[in-house]
Amino acid sequence: MDIVYIRELEIKTIIGIFDWEREQKQVVSLDLEMATDIRPAASTDSIKQALDYKAVAKRLIDFVESSEFFLVETLAEKIASLVLDEFHVSHIKLRLGKPGAVTGSKDVGVIIERPASAANQP
Repeated sequence: MDIVYIRELEIKTIIGIFDWEREQKQVVSLDLEMATDIRPAASTDSIKQALDYKAVAKRLIDFVESSEFFLVETLAEKIASLVLDEFHVSHIKLRLGKPGAVTGSKDVGVIIERPASAANQP
C-alpha cells in the first residue's frame, strides 16, 4: 500500500485539563500517514483519483480549531476516525503532539495507528 502524508500540520485549539488551558488556544502538531493506492491517480494524472492532502488538511484545520477536548488521546481518536470515514483511506498512522506541554521537552503526545475497520469501533 502507498502512503500519502502530511507533516507538522500546526493547528490552534482548546486542549487540556487545566483551567488556563480551557481559556486559551494552544498549538497541536499533526503528522499523518494515510494508506491508499496511488496508482489510479498516477495513471490518470487527475486529482479526482487522488487522496487530496490539501482537502484533508483543510478539513482537519476546521475540525481541530473548533474542538475543545480535554485529552490528546480523545482528539487523536476523533481525527483518525474522521480521516478514515471521510477520506476512505485503508489505514492511518497519526502523531499528535502538544509542543511545550512539559517543561524541558520539545513535544509530548500520542502516536496511534488505525485500520479502516476501526473507524466504526467505540
